[in-house]
Amino acid sequence: MEVELLEIRQFLEQCNPFSYLDEQLLDELPQDIEIRYLRRNGGFPPAEGFLYIVRSGAIKICDKSGELCEKLGEGDLYSVACQLVDFNECNRGEAVEDSLLYMLSCERLKALCRSSKTFSEHFSATVKERLKTAVITVQGSSDPTVAAMMVEVASLIRRPPITIDSGMSIRETAAMMSNKDVSSVMVMQGEKLVGLVTDRDLRRRCVAIGLSGAEPIDQIMTPDPVVIEGSTLTAQALMTMTRKRFHHLPVTRDGKLIGMITATDLANHQSANSAYLAVDVRKAKTVADLIEVSKRLPSLHLRLANASATARHIGEAVSCLTDSITARLLQMAEASLGPPPVPYAWLAGGSQARREQSSHSDQDNALLLSDEFQPEHDEYFAALAKFVSDGLDACGFVYCPGDAMATNKQWRQPLRVWQDYFSGWIERPDPMSMMLSSIFFDLRPVTDSVELFTPLQTMILKKSQENRIFLAHMMANAMQHRPPLGFFRQFVLERGGEHDDTLDLKHRGIVPITDIARLLALSLGKGQVNTVDRLRACAGTPVLSTDMAENLEDALEFIASVRIQHQANQIRRGVTTDNYVPPDQLSALEREHLKHAFKVIQLMQETMSKRFGADNLR
Repeated sequence: MEVELLEIRQFLEQCNPFSYLDEQLLDELPQDIEIRYLRRNGGFPPAEGFLYIVRSGAIKICDKSGELCEKLGEGDLYSVACQLVDFNECNRGEAVEDSLLYMLSCERLKALCRSSKTFSEHFSATVKERLKTAVITVQGSSDPTVAAMMVEVASLIRRPPITIDSGMSIRETAAMMSNKDVSSVMVMQGEKLVGLVTDRDLRRRCVAIGLSGAEPIDQIMTPDPVVIEGSTLTAQALMTMTRKRFHHLPVTRDGKLIGMITATDLANHQSANSAYLAVDVRKAKTVADLIEVSKRLPSLHLRLANASATARHIGEAVSCLTDSITARLLQMAEASLGPPPVPYAWLAGGSQARREQSSHSDQDNALLLSDEFQPEHDEYFAALAKFVSDGLDACGFVYCPGDAMATNKQWRQPLRVWQDYFSGWIERPDPMSMMLSSIFFDLRPVTDSVELFTPLQTMILKKSQENRIFLAHMMANAMQHRPPLGFFRQFVLERGGEHDDTLDLKHRGIVPITDIARLLALSLGKGQVNTVDRLRACAGTPVLSTDMAENLEDALEFIASVRIQHQANQIRRGVTTDNYVPPDQLSALEREHLKHAFKVIQLMQETMSKRFGADNLR
């Protein structure tokens, strides 16, 4: 093979999906490749009827309004001209810099698709679908020895099937669901299951479009729902739900309906071990007892990871236990110090507030005190804060390196002072307030102190929503955390120190999405704190499309799942967990999926930087 053709072959061999082709096809392919040089600002694509592979350079793709949709760098493919993927009219662009393109005719591409199913599936899937597949893949790698995932779904059914006749009206169905306190019912014609109705169906297909409720239930039901056998393992059921984006699955045995399984049932089953730990926390008499319970957190993390629990479920399980430990420490402190002189709220910040903790994160917290607070009361609250923070540290939740804790008098203040803090941060944004925003704009009361916290949260949401300069500064600050992806789709690795040549999945992957979700929620006055909840609350608004919200959610889940599996491996080896993953420890497919996830983040950052005016602050 000539040197030039050999170079093309070697390049294609490293690019998905060409790497899936057999050796003979790879040997033949370079002869079918045309080469085109495109100067900077040159229109793209330069010709119709071709698949384009970027050999070097950079291409931006925009929609009809000029909004950036996609960036192509070295190794990226563009197949719109062959009508193999729908880019929603994002079909024109230009070269950002001088670029070298490989061109393969659509006819040859379609012939290759016919020769390889895996190769074809790559082009039939959008980035969104590939991310969804990645999430399913990483969650589906369960350890078959884990007992929790070897349980049959029939054993999780706690009540007989709730059914209705297909002749019932929407209103009658809703009333029955309310009386039975269920979120779904199955629609029958005699002994035959013909449909499924959920709370979501009632909202979206009835209330939202103004139906009277007198209409027959078959007008809004999901017909011919997917069913599973009672012998199906929970792992398989979870995979089916994830893949098809279902939340309810009817269960049969020998063709007879026996009940319904929900996503909540599966999540609760997977997290059952955390419930036992929570019971032990409540029974703890001393800090030493809590320390013993907290020592089991890594094993909980490991069990949930082995059972392919989602990153979100693991974060919720760990955060719930941290809340329980915190609440028990507060009870112990009050038992020792006496009742508090004025009402207070212990506020969690950071990942605990967002319910996104991994085992033994560092602590971020604060004390919100009643405006009845007097200076002489501080001795009590200083002692309470020290007892709780020392206890959390002893349990493995180490002191905050930035001293963002209730032990710091600055973060132990009455409501009026906290209101002044947030007013200043929002009205006069500076680097310090932006740094603090990642902690204190994610506050959540651990104890039941709504009457104290609600006025503060209401003020924060109102002021932040109205202040565009503050939002611009927040976005500029969010741009400090870039995904570790160079323009040519190569990973940007950490350099120097003990984490040399690794990917920082937390600060380069998870934090950027967290920052984006926080900013979007504040810009719309949404009170959600959890990152996924924020994305879902903002989806379908002018600032966040439904598709992009789903892409970000899937990107977050995949990156977080890779991080969880990395930490689980460290727990198995008995070493301290961290967020730094060497790329060579990942499979080629995992690396490719990570690139897709990072690319979603990169695109969203650039879009939001323009939308919120962060570019004007540079």
